[in-house]
Amino acid sequence: MGTVHARSLDPLPMRGPELGVQPDDIEAPDIEHEPKQEVLENKNVVVQQVHIEGLGRTKEDLLTYEIAEVFRAKNLIDVMRKSHEARQKLLRLGIFRKVEVVIDTSRGAVYRWLPGCTFLNECTFIMTHSTGSSGEDALPNGLDVTFEVTELRRMTGSYNTMVGNNEGSMVLGVKLPNALGRAEKMTFQFSYGTKETSYGLSFFKPQPGNFERSIALNMYKVTGQFPWSSLRETDRGISGELSFPVWKTNQTLKWEGVWRELGCLARTASFAVREESGHSLKSSLSHSMVIDTRNSSILPKKGGLLKIHQELAGYTGGDASFLKEDFEIQLNKTLFWDSVLSASLWGGLLLPIGDKPTSIADRFYLGGPTSIRGFSMYSMGPQSEGDYLGGEGYWAGGLHLYTPLPFRPGRGGFGDLFRTHFFLNAGNLCNLNYGEGPQAHLKKLAECIRWSYGLGIVLRLGNIARLELNYCIPMGVQSGDRICDGVQFGAGIRFL
Repeated sequence: MGTVHARSLDPLPMRGPELGVQPDDIEAPDIEHEPKQEVLENKNVVVQQVHIEGLGRTKEDLLTYEIAEVFRAKNLIDVMRKSHEARQKLLRLGIFRKVEVVIDTSRGAVYRWLPGCTFLNECTFIMTHSTGSSGEDALPNGLDVTFEVTELRRMTGSYNTMVGNNEGSMVLGVKLPNALGRAEKMTFQFSYGTKETSYGLSFFKPQPGNFERSIALNMYKVTGQFPWSSLRETDRGISGELSFPVWKTNQTLKWEGVWRELGCLARTASFAVREESGHSLKSSLSHSMVIDTRNSSILPKKGGLLKIHQELAGYTGGDASFLKEDFEIQLNKTLFWDSVLSASLWGGLLLPIGDKPTSIADRFYLGGPTSIRGFSMYSMGPQSEGDYLGGEGYWAGGLHLYTPLPFRPGRGGFGDLFRTHFFLNAGNLCNLNYGEGPQAHLKKLAECIRWSYGLGIVLRLGNIARLELNYCIPMGVQSGDRICDGVQFGAGIRFL
């Protein structure tokens, strides 16, 4: 069963005439047995039973898919590894506050997985004693694995206040993290502001055994104010989407029906914006494909991103008819001294279908601290009397060099959230004459390129968002563009 270590029982040699001690006078020393040690890495085992304790409203059939791989383990280390993977899958469902793993043998040795373990070599297992499996079915090398779970509350709520765009609002949220017992999530959010009121209700359901495959239903009313266009937009809509993986990609199919109400934000709005005011109905089908190998979506150090999105409106109803295509590419490479080189490219085209022109609400916008730095927010390209109308074609590229802070203050702690970066951005936004060929379109997009360069400091806010404080030098400024020469602050999730 193992190797037993014990001290030698031979008496020490007696030398010298002064040691007149007879062998019968010697007391046998106490034998100190060291704990029995077994080589566990290659020990063959059989997982006989898997238990889940602590379930309340969660249906057991949902969890069967998540723990099935544990039964295929062949040795103890494999059991530990697959149990850890199953634990991660259970936590990913978003319905448990805590998951612990207990591995119990039929002879009574219990290995408890401590919470907080991230990798086998970093974890500690506590050995206790238990009866384990019992009865005639218990095998000498049989194991029982128990997952001790703590479910989230049936309902959670949140309350906060927000201030922005010269408006204060109170936001109330209610969430049912396990609405029907199979990891369904229902979320309701209500925002009451001094100027506008918005709400949203969403329902999410994953496929048992394949969390990446899911359906989502949404109903919402949301109001946005766009001062760069002197435009206010209120959307009331419903949508349904299906998400599923294909090879190394994540695919999403979506239908959306939205009643849009456009209005002027100020009395000084241009005639072009007033002409767009009124009600419209958009019904569209869209498809998205994403390949993301980055180690972080906020401030990656390696990996790449490819995102392609298509939207077709008009064939399922509504008075908006267009085909919209856009893409995003990002590559990241770690260099010397913990520096990172990052390159990004965005692009898109909006093609009207029929004789009706595209709407100001469907066009592309460019400029600002999250895209072409050194320009004001969405303040480049076609405009009328100071109101920016967006464009039907655009491209934007960025090159960044991220480095640690000089002299590495706070290294290994808070200082690692900050990075300095040097950037070069370029791009163009314009309307296209679709009666011309692709060469004419490319030529127009290559004309009058706006670009900028500068440096700044980046702060990563966990995996939620990031903040930038940059000193920007805009170049290639065209007539009508608004620039932000000098210091510019930006906050967001998606940056060029």
